[in-house]
Amino acid sequence: MGFWDTITDLVEAATPWSVAEAEAPAHETTEETTAETTQEETETKAEAAAAEEEPAAEEEAAEDEEEEEEEEEEEELKDPKDVFEEECRNSKECAPAKHHFDECVERVTAAQSEEGGAKEDCVEEFFHLAHCATACAAPKLWSVLK
Repeated sequence: MGFWDTITDLVEAATPWSVAEAEAPAHETTEETTAETTQEETETKAEAAAAEEEPAAEEEAAEDEEEEEEEEEEEELKDPKDVFEEECRNSKECAPAKHHFDECVERVTAAQSEEGGAKEDCVEEFFHLAHCATACAAPKLWSVLK
């Protein structure tokens, strides 16, 4: 790889206007016929398997119920970072950033209902609020993780 190849690769990687290529959508007619044939095949296989293995199905159902109970217990865990950030967003410390964000949302919503549309977005205000919430939640999170 030469010097100019390296420079060209760096420029192509850094340019935001590079071409994005996507795959062409698949033909729907072949998918529909394939889906119909596979559905018929699975139905016939399911009927044959059900007739042969009724006792085994009951055992599998009991095992599935046990697995579902274990999954339910695991789902109860919440990320403490999200909880702390939500508390901080609503706290007195981040009240100014939240106030600016809420005002911006109201302005943009009102502008969208008019004919001209919204000429601004609330990205800057959102990031100020997110930064404030993260900065507020970080010490609390570290104390919990230690």
